[in-house]
Amino acid sequence: MKFLARGCMILAPLVLAGCSLAQGSGPASAAQASASEAGMAHPDLWPRYRWPVPTDLVVEAKIAGLIGRMTLEEKIGQLVQGDICCTTTADVQQYHLGSILAGGSSGPRGNDFAPAKDWLELADEYWSASVDKSGGRVGVPMIWGVDAVHGHANIIGATVFPHNIGLGAAHDPALIERIGSVTATEIRVTGQEWTFAPTVTVPQDYRWGRAYEGYGADPKLVASYVGAMIRGLQGPAEEPDMLGRGKVLASTKHFLADGGTDQGIDQGDAKISEAELRDVHGAPYGPAVENGVGTVMVSFSSWQGRKMTGNRSLLTGVLRDRMNFGGFAVSDWNAHGQVEGCTNSACPQALLAGVDMYMAPDTWKPIWENLLAEAKAGRIPMARIDEAVGRILRVKFRMGLMEAGAPSTRALSGKWQLLGAPEHRVVAREAVRKSLVLLKNQGVLPLKPSGHLLVAGDGADSIAKASGGWTITWQGTGTTNTNFPGATSIWTGLEQSFAAAGGTSELSPDGSFTKRPDVAVVVFGENPYAEFQGDRKTLLLDPELSKPIETMRRLKSQGIPVVAVMLTGRPLYANQAINQADAFVVAWLPGSEGAGLADVLVGDQAGRARFGFSGTLPAPWPRTASMADGVQWPIGFGLNYASLQTHWFNLPEITEVNNGGDARLLFSNGVPAPGWSLRVAEGAGASPTRITAVPAMALNGRLAVSGSDFRVQEGARRFAIAGGPAEIALDTMEPVDLSREVNADVMLLVTLRVWEAPASAMLGVRCAGTTCAAGTTLKLAPGAGYVRYGIPLKCFANKGADMAHVTAPLVLTTTGKADFAIGEVRLGTDAEVILACN
Repeated sequence: MKFLARGCMILAPLVLAGCSLAQGSGPASAAQASASEAGMAHPDLWPRYRWPVPTDLVVEAKIAGLIGRMTLEEKIGQLVQGDICCTTTADVQQYHLGSILAGGSSGPRGNDFAPAKDWLELADEYWSASVDKSGGRVGVPMIWGVDAVHGHANIIGATVFPHNIGLGAAHDPALIERIGSVTATEIRVTGQEWTFAPTVTVPQDYRWGRAYEGYGADPKLVASYVGAMIRGLQGPAEEPDMLGRGKVLASTKHFLADGGTDQGIDQGDAKISEAELRDVHGAPYGPAVENGVGTVMVSFSSWQGRKMTGNRSLLTGVLRDRMNFGGFAVSDWNAHGQVEGCTNSACPQALLAGVDMYMAPDTWKPIWENLLAEAKAGRIPMARIDEAVGRILRVKFRMGLMEAGAPSTRALSGKWQLLGAPEHRVVAREAVRKSLVLLKNQGVLPLKPSGHLLVAGDGADSIAKASGGWTITWQGTGTTNTNFPGATSIWTGLEQSFAAAGGTSELSPDGSFTKRPDVAVVVFGENPYAEFQGDRKTLLLDPELSKPIETMRRLKSQGIPVVAVMLTGRPLYANQAINQADAFVVAWLPGSEGAGLADVLVGDQAGRARFGFSGTLPAPWPRTASMADGVQWPIGFGLNYASLQTHWFNLPEITEVNNGGDARLLFSNGVPAPGWSLRVAEGAGASPTRITAVPAMALNGRLAVSGSDFRVQEGARRFAIAGGPAEIALDTMEPVDLSREVNADVMLLVTLRVWEAPASAMLGVRCAGTTCAAGTTLKLAPGAGYVRYGIPLKCFANKGADMAHVTAPLVLTTTGKADFAIGEVRLGTDAEVILACN
């Protein structure tokens, strides 16, 4: 089931009667439908829009003059964007680069936790390198892009707003515009000019790891927000000089249908009709164009098997020629490397399809060299290069960048008091209040603050958990409350509300207490994640995150009323928690202003609400984790304090195999993930033995496999090797494609405990039909506990492994006597020890 609009639904590829389509749409002919299946769009079936930015003939003359004076090398430089991780100021100067970005895990001089002043200092350094006019250079100023997707959240001390799914629950476009304005102000403080926001995806399968970046599953809801956010970030489209007005350049993303991929797989394939592509996923681009969005970021994903980054029919035919988009198109992080016939180092196809700027974070130099060579050979027409350069320059003139001066000299720069300013936090706190969705209330809310409150759960005092991914670090992990100066956790907000009214409160994550509470608030839910690391197989909470549900059950058994607060980036099956709680509140990912929750939950002395619940579901809530039984609550559902209280009938608590977590969890709880096998062998090429149960013996009695405790009883597999060579592998019959994980610097993570270290150990992968390099030496030493080792998958790729056809992502070879246990194998970024690629 896929949602088109409130009251409408699509059973792809048919649109049900009674549901209106976009203006200018119509049914495709049989021949057109056949072509659409091959990923070729028909622009004449798409609506037209008005580009609102007036043409300035003086500016056009300046652009033509610049292009006429630029060397080919300077033109190519404008088309390439490198990441600050891998791009020096000397590189910007030598290669005339038109843009840089700071990816999710990039900070000034390699420091994710760099103070704000370091960002501004580096902005000045890059700008100075770009405007160097020695040797007759034109010296076009570069622009710096950041992922300020819920506030300027890369920066310590900035205001962190709720992620978009929460804002979608608020149904308040005016609030969205104010959030955009605050975000623009805080970006300008640190010297950047461009945010890769807003995300205008329309998620249709919430197993997708980026679903929380979308405002909701209803294209009408998403479309109603787009113009407001763009106006907040950029200001009115008709007015020039964004930088002079304290604004920044916006980027709608990801074009197109990243939220419509099969099974919600990130960077996957949207196997949908052109009508659904247009009417669901294309709908937000109308208000984007008509509000003059300066840039559009092209998706990693595919439509009907054709990668968006190489799809000329959509990028040129639809976006540029039909929709009249007048800004420039930028690709996503090395997405050009996934285009048919391309690599990360060479992809003229993307430029020819309609991409104007390559986001090539760590591959910018080979891309620059390849584009230069292709242009010199005549395989890329000069007219296309000039067109792309012209689009980029036109946006830079519109921003006021050409005359703006160094970042530190511009309006708002260095005004540190504006980062997390009180008036900005007021807006974020309002957003939290309006985003809350009440699914159950059996009379316990609003809370009377005169009593004693227990606050429990692992999310109660964690600002990082409340903020989710894209917060200081890419995945939102590795931070503590000290990294959020000026912010307020949910616990602190509740404590302050009770204290102000004369009540008392107690924080206890496990639910124990020293004084019997009158009521308990239990805060639980998902841990932070970003992009495909959040992809799931089912809509079920990870087992290790469900302990607070047992806390609720224990408190209820003692007669203590329970309010459950769920932190989540998506609707999840949570019937056990909903049944146990007297009230159930979905707080989504509220960000840095946890006091907004207390504003709504805690009433006055007389028990009257200070603020009411107004949020409603922006996406359907599942009846079961597998979604086999449809929807428990539809889009638009949400109770408030005026809702009629009825008798509660418990929801069915269905026991399902929890294979939901990270879709890249390969081994846990002592067993491989479905489709994988744990095998041992004498070495490469030897006949393996599959380990299905323990205890087990293998290698002619040299290897004893047993269970060992890790997280749960016998949650690890222990390998006692008497001596000689041994190979332990996780493998599958059907090769898997890990090329996108390579692209994103994901690691192979292996959690080990060592009692006796082998004489030597190697960690590698195996691929179908090819010989894969062993990878790296694994130096092990006996220790008291488990250690999570990580090696970048890029290491294997750089050594020649075919990471698009991996049959064994873990091949651990040892020599000599050894005794160790494997607790977990997965793909991720949170290694405790990062192994060198040798």
